[in-house]
Amino acid sequence: MTRLLARYAECIFWMGRYVERAENLARILDVQETFARDSRGAHDWGVVLDINGDRQRFEAKHGQPSAQSVLRFYVLDRENPNSLVSDIWGARENARTLRPLITTEMWVQLNVFYNRVLTLGIDDLAEERLSRLCAQIKDGCDAHYGITAGTLYRDEAWTFYELGRAIECADQTTRLLDAKLFAAALREGDDAAGDLSYWTALLRSAAGYQAFRRRHPREINQEKVTLFMLCDPSFPRSVAYHLAAIEEHLHRLRRRYGLRAASRAIEHLDGLRDDLEPIKVTRVIAAGSVHALDDFIQQRLTELTGILGRAFFGWLPEDRPEGPARAA
Repeated sequence: MTRLLARYAECIFWMGRYVERAENLARILDVQETFARDSRGAHDWGVVLDINGDRQRFEAKHGQPSAQSVLRFYVLDRENPNSLVSDIWGARENARTLRPLITTEMWVQLNVFYNRVLTLGIDDLAEERLSRLCAQIKDGCDAHYGITAGTLYRDEAWTFYELGRAIECADQTTRLLDAKLFAAALREGDDAAGDLSYWTALLRSAAGYQAFRRRHPREINQEKVTLFMLCDPSFPRSVAYHLAAIEEHLHRLRRRYGLRAASRAIEHLDGLRDDLEPIKVTRVIAAGSVHALDDFIQQRLTELTGILGRAFFGWLPEDRPEGPARAA
């Protein structure tokens, strides 16, 4: 039986999610930079707001979106619960609660990372510096993963950490894919060469270009990239890969630690995995409904988080995750 406190299980679950979210937001901003920094891309930055469901909050404060205002909102704005600074703060605050559980190396790295993010300013959002900023955020998140993998004890706390990461990465992969789909819709009529460059940029932003070329050495198009990012079981950022990981971690909680409440989450997951069969996704692509599928996946993952919260974290039946930035 598990001896992990429910509040520790929740904190380490959300610590993993916050760091994963920060990395993926950096990836979305980086790929959006590629799509939008030209004479016709001024309005494309509103896509990022739609992907994260933040348009109403943003427009109430900033009005119409522009490159500079959206970047400030998602990088520097401490009042935006979905900004990079808020994500890293959330990870650090959960780590503070977890000090008796996590290693000193994990705490020190997150604390230093957070203080580095606090030093960011308007100058770091300049066109010529944004890609470097996004790379620094990704490097900081990767350092956290490496230190955690190398130092955290492999008990149920590790399983909840990995569950949080897998759920977040599956969700964020759909959002990264949406960034390209929205941008493509805004630019309908572009030539094939331009479209190829966008799909290539998307794969690179997901660190998947070389892996995709191993799977598809001759051609890049929407259908192949979409199937790769949603359905490929061997690509470590695909939705299918992470759904398999989530299932493995849930079985571990049930079998090794006697947490029988994982059974409901496993049943919930089975339906989602069935909907991601490649033949079904191919039909969705042909019907032009990939965005609807992405929304469906995000909703099902939100429901899964609610099931886990009520089963393991002490949430009441009416509790819901508060969007993409639940406070610790």
